[in-house]
Amino acid sequence: MIRKISALLVAVILTMTGIAVHLEAQDLVSPVQTAQGKLQGSLALDGKVVAYKGVPYAAPPVGNLRWQPPQPVKSWDGVKKAETFGASCLQGKNSRLPWTKEFMVQNEVSEDCLYLNVWTPAKKANAPLPVFVYIHGGGFGEGSGAIESYQGANLAEMGVVVVTINYRLGIPGFLVSPELTAESPHHASGNYGLLDQVAALQWIKDNIKSFNGNPGNVTICGQSAGAASVHYLTASPLAKGLFQRAIAESGSSLTGFPMRSLAEAEKKGAEFLASKHATTLAKARALPASDLLYEGAPGAGPSATDIDGWFLPQDVTSTFATGRQNDVPFMTGNTSEDAAPLFGPHITTDKYTEFAQQRYKELAQRYLGLYPAKTDDEVLQAQIKAGQDRGRVSTYLFVLRRNETSKTPAYTYYFDRATPWPEHPEFGAFHTSDIPYMMRNLKLVDHPYEAADYKVSDTMSQYWINFMKKGDPNGQDLEKWDAVSKEKKQVQEIGVRTGPIPLADPDKLNFWMDYFASPVSKNAPMF
Repeated sequence: MIRKISALLVAVILTMTGIAVHLEAQDLVSPVQTAQGKLQGSLALDGKVVAYKGVPYAAPPVGNLRWQPPQPVKSWDGVKKAETFGASCLQGKNSRLPWTKEFMVQNEVSEDCLYLNVWTPAKKANAPLPVFVYIHGGGFGEGSGAIESYQGANLAEMGVVVVTINYRLGIPGFLVSPELTAESPHHASGNYGLLDQVAALQWIKDNIKSFNGNPGNVTICGQSAGAASVHYLTASPLAKGLFQRAIAESGSSLTGFPMRSLAEAEKKGAEFLASKHATTLAKARALPASDLLYEGAPGAGPSATDIDGWFLPQDVTSTFATGRQNDVPFMTGNTSEDAAPLFGPHITTDKYTEFAQQRYKELAQRYLGLYPAKTDDEVLQAQIKAGQDRGRVSTYLFVLRRNETSKTPAYTYYFDRATPWPEHPEFGAFHTSDIPYMMRNLKLVDHPYEAADYKVSDTMSQYWINFMKKGDPNGQDLEKWDAVSKEKKQVQEIGVRTGPIPLADPDKLNFWMDYFASPVSKNAPMF
């Protein structure tokens, strides 16, 4: 009898404990109030983080709202579940090396895609937390805030609120036409994807307090096209006051992303609509979504950023030159193999000489003397080395130019930890490979990461978190990172070794300084 009573008591205690744990978990994910209505999130990381996924920040840009600035979300009654990602914006779905599925969109795509995701620590902090807004890359033609390696839970666990966003891409996001310009009260068209980013930042300003975030301490961070977005937002008067720090990963150089004038973009857009027999805006907005997919190179077809006169009154370079930018602390850099995908197929020594003469013209012999290739096998390595030096120097010069009219500090980095990949060691630290390190998401990517990789991830993410908190990456137990200056021609290496390194060997540095000071560099590649 005693044993039966004891067993019954144990069962009751276990049941009550289970109920208590369940109630505690329910309490952790109790609905939060936003301006549009209540949201129900879900627990992540064994209850350490609460995730709110698929949160609408603007009305679905479909029907008559296609090619319109983002419109407000309609309020809802009751509690909206925010436990799964919303659809990614319209794009082709594919993975291609070195970008495996963890770096590419895997979920549904749709024009109804203006959603964001929030990860916040489950334990309420004593004070509002820094907010980190990640803007994905993809050449303004692909990408999503739902991509596996961009998940925010592991970074949020470190004491920040992480937000990832979707924004319109390709033709839905960047089509320009004379009819759209005439329709606009601002006499502007295009850049709808960039206007989406502004709308997301406005939503964050209005609502992030409910997620224990500080609307007065928002860091925008983007990679590749996301880095270009950071530059555009920094230059746009529409984004003024919506962020206090900026990070551009693999996207800062003296050349930058191509931008068209409004007139040039209108011509391309008109040609596209004519090819679809869309003679009126009503017919264009009635086209099926499948007719809006464009598979060409970013910026080469009817979808590219433009100087629209509203979001961007002038190009980014002119904005900085006249001191009209949103002046916030800035951090930027690149990876050691950022430029590798741009080299195309393997070329011979003869072709390499021809390539040098075409790109460097009167400076070609100096270039070939500094980056020689005696055999065909040496050509690729020479190009990679040249791309690494060029990228570091170009980023440094970009920041020096930025500093001429900025009162806030800027920091540059060079990420050179090659992704462990026995089948493809040639990819090294490829374009985008640094993001899982920064986001602390190595366990979500199918590569045989080692202890050294996790150490690099710890270092990199801590630099980023420090910058989010105070606009300066430096902190305890980290190698000192100096702000960019004319006196110190260096960059902060981040990898197995971390610390300042020269931009390039002296002779090579002089070459690149001369190159970027000459008219020859006018059409220099970004990396």
